[in-house]
Amino acid sequence: MAKSTLEQLKKLKALADTGLVYSENGYDKERYGQIKRIVLDLMAEITDTPVEKLMGSFAPVEEYPTVKVDVRGFVLNEKDEVLMAKESVDGKWTIPGGWADIGDTPSEAVLKEIKEETGFDAKIVRLLAIYDKRCHPHPPEQYYIYKLMFLCKITGGELARGFDMLGADFFSLDKLPELSEDRILKSQLQHLFELSKNKADVYFD
Repeated sequence: MAKSTLEQLKKLKALADTGLVYSENGYDKERYGQIKRIVLDLMAEITDTPVEKLMGSFAPVEEYPTVKVDVRGFVLNEKDEVLMAKESVDGKWTIPGGWADIGDTPSEAVLKEIKEETGFDAKIVRLLAIYDKRCHPHPPEQYYIYKLMFLCKITGGELARGFDMLGADFFSLDKLPELSEDRILKSQLQHLFELSKNKADVYFD
């Protein structure tokens, strides 16, 4: 129930942000600002996050609000073990990746993340899936996020944890460590493995 409510609040916040950007009427801008503050208060209550932290996590809105893009690399070794990195934020594991930076293509972004987080050079094999985060049972999240999941192959380098990571290693899908479920789910890892083996079309949603 809370997750469904949070999704509606994210939509309402996006509408308020759009009104703040495009409205030329001062009275309307004031009302949109009030709506946004109410939405943030409710989001803070649902996610158990201080409203000040929520406000700080959103960049000032100067144009039409859109989704954020998360890129991830799915890398298997010869034993079909998946390459993972241990997040310093929560001490849990995920496949390498992160926000796509402005100026990077999606492929450049994910290969950079793999190198920075695990020490390996890699190449893109193909795009496996585009996940809409709200369609999967992740913990509540204040952003709308699309997750681009790439199948990648190691071409060089050696296993080494990144400067902002606590570790990097390969894991069997039946012996996974504790996952950072904000970033990846066991069901998604299993799905990506299946997609990587059957050469299916790109999955979306």
